[in-house]
Amino acid sequence: MLDRAQITGLVLAGGQGSRLGGVDKGLQPFEGLPLARHALQRLAPQVGRMMISANRNLEIYERMGVPVWTDEPSSSGHEGPLAGFLAGLAHCETPYLVTAPCDSPRMPLDLVQRLWQALQDEAADVAVAATRRGGEIKLEPVFCLMKRELQASLQSYMQSGQRKIERWTAGQRRAEVLFADAAAFANVNTPDELAALQAPPR
Repeated sequence: MLDRAQITGLVLAGGQGSRLGGVDKGLQPFEGLPLARHALQRLAPQVGRMMISANRNLEIYERMGVPVWTDEPSSSGHEGPLAGFLAGLAHCETPYLVTAPCDSPRMPLDLVQRLWQALQDEAADVAVAATRRGGEIKLEPVFCLMKRELQASLQSYMQSGQRKIERWTAGQRRAEVLFADAAAFANVNTPDELAALQAPPR
């Protein structure tokens, strides 16, 4: 049975927002609230505690009421979502960490329950969401539940210069969880995508 107190949720808001003109994606308004606030509201009821990974506008994120952690400094610049994973694992005080991006305000309300169940059923170390798109099953790699003890593995992987989430999780005992509603994982990379997500359903 899922014990939410054993899981920390991490909203990933540390990206550069390059396809949105360099704006801080997590702070873009969506239905009257910043995208990151929506992500918090969706994920928080599913876990025992929450954190945010961010690299700018830290005071604004801190006003959302949860701890905010930055990526470790890197000579190669932006390290991508895995740097957020690593920051989360470094500050996680529960046995498990679940990650979700700041720009998917419709994420499933049973995300953690289903990832957790797969982790237990398959004796896995990491569970990743997947959806069916165009007849193919594709991973949604930033929606990821992992054991805290994977920190050393991720640290080593990143020190080797690699950055792809899928490749790192493939090196672990990985469970994949298929979600029927692909639209729940819709995210925002461009102004048009933000506008489309806010448009009322037809």
